[in-house]
Amino acid sequence: MGMTMTEKILAKHAGIDVVKPGQLINCKLDMVLANDVTAPPAIKEFEKIGKPVFDNTKIALVPDHFTPNKDIKSAGLAKIVRDFAHKHNIVNYFEIGRVGIEHVILPEKGIVAPGMVTIGADSHTCTYGALGGFSTGVGSTDLGVALATGEAWFKVPETIKVNITGKKPKYICGKDVMLTLIGMIGVDGALYKALEFAGEGVKELNMTDRLTIANMAIEAGAKNGIFPVDDETLNYIKDRVTKPYEIVEADSDATYCQTIEINLSELKPVVAFPHLPENTHSVESIKEPITIDQVVIGSCTNGRLEDLAIAASILKGHKVHPNVRCIIIPGSQQVYLDAIHNGYVDTFIEAGAAVSTPTCGPCLGAHMGIMTAGERCVSTTNRNFRGRMGHVDSEVYLASPYVAAASAILGKIATPEEVE
Repeated sequence: MGMTMTEKILAKHAGIDVVKPGQLINCKLDMVLANDVTAPPAIKEFEKIGKPVFDNTKIALVPDHFTPNKDIKSAGLAKIVRDFAHKHNIVNYFEIGRVGIEHVILPEKGIVAPGMVTIGADSHTCTYGALGGFSTGVGSTDLGVALATGEAWFKVPETIKVNITGKKPKYICGKDVMLTLIGMIGVDGALYKALEFAGEGVKELNMTDRLTIANMAIEAGAKNGIFPVDDETLNYIKDRVTKPYEIVEADSDATYCQTIEINLSELKPVVAFPHLPENTHSVESIKEPITIDQVVIGSCTNGRLEDLAIAASILKGHKVHPNVRCIIIPGSQQVYLDAIHNGYVDTFIEAGAAVSTPTCGPCLGAHMGIMTAGERCVSTTNRNFRGRMGHVDSEVYLASPYVAAASAILGKIATPEEVE
C-alpha cells in the first residue's frame, strides 16, 4: 500500500518502512524551534532532565512575540532565552536587530528544507510544509524533551488531499485560497489530519502563496500542511539551503481520507469575519459598508516581501483614510531592507502608514497595534478569535494584502478594484 508525503517522511524519521494513520511512532527531529513566549517553559522542563542539548545546530530560538521587549516581564522572558542560547552555543539564535518573525526567517535563511521533520512550540510551525517537509506545532513540555533527546512522538495523521486546479486571477493570492478552504471545511474540518496540496494549480502558487497556505493549516485544525517539491520550491531553496535534503513524493496509490477540489479560476477576494477564520465572505457580497479603525499588514502569514509589494502596489499614489491607523510590519530584517531598496517603505510612509521593525506584536494582542472596545481591524494575520488583538469587544477581519491595503485607503472593507 502506498503512502502520502506526510507518511513517507514520518516513516523515514521513525526508522521504519511503512506507517499507517493512527499509528504511534517516535521520530528523529531535524529542527526544534521555540520563541520568547514558549521557550522559557520548555527550558524549565529541559533543565529537569539534566542533559545537554541534543545538537546545538538543530535548535532555533527566535524572540519575536513580545520583542522589542514591550515591558519588564517580556524582557525577563527574552533574557531566559538569551542566556540559554549563550550557555548552549545555539547556532540559530536571533537577537534583536537580527531577528525576524520565526516562520519568515527559518525558510528565508534555509534552516528548514524538503523532507525534514520540524517541531516548534508555536502552532504555526506548520508553515514549513510549503517546502515539502513535515512540520507541526507542539507544547512546551514536548519541546523541552526534544531539546535534550532530539526526538518526539507522533500519531500518524490521516491525509486530506486538496486538489488545486485553474489559474490564479488578478488580486487573488494564497490568503484567499486558504480562507476559502477553511470556509469550506471549518476550523475543525482537518482536525489532526494532514492537508496535502496537489494538482496542476499548484504551479500557479508562488512560494509566498504556499507559505501562507501552509501557515494556516492549523486554522483548519490540521496537524500539518504540505506541498510537493517542484521547480518553484527548488528555485526558492537553491541559494538558501546548504545542508542535504530529500525530496519526497506521494505514491500514486496513496490512501486519502478525503479529497477537496479548489478551482483557482473561480476564487474571489474573501474576508473572514469575526470571530473565526471559517466565517468567510466574498468582499463583493458585503452589502452594507463595514467601516474600520485599523489595518495590519504583516505577520508570519503575510509579512514577506511579495506581500509588502502587493500592499505598496495598492497604496502607491493614495493616502490612508484619515480615520484609519495602518501598521505595516516586515517579516524579517531582509524583507525590511529589500522593501526599503524597492521603494515600498517610501510608499507606505507617504501614504500615511506606520512601518515597524519585525515583530509578531499585534497578531497576538501583545503590542504595536492593540485595539480598544468597539474597534475593527482588517488584518493579514491568521486568527480573528475574540480578543485576539485587544479588547474582547474589538473585531478582527482576516484578509489578503490586496484587500487590507484597499481597505486602509477607503476606511472600509474594500477590494482593490474600488481604488483603481
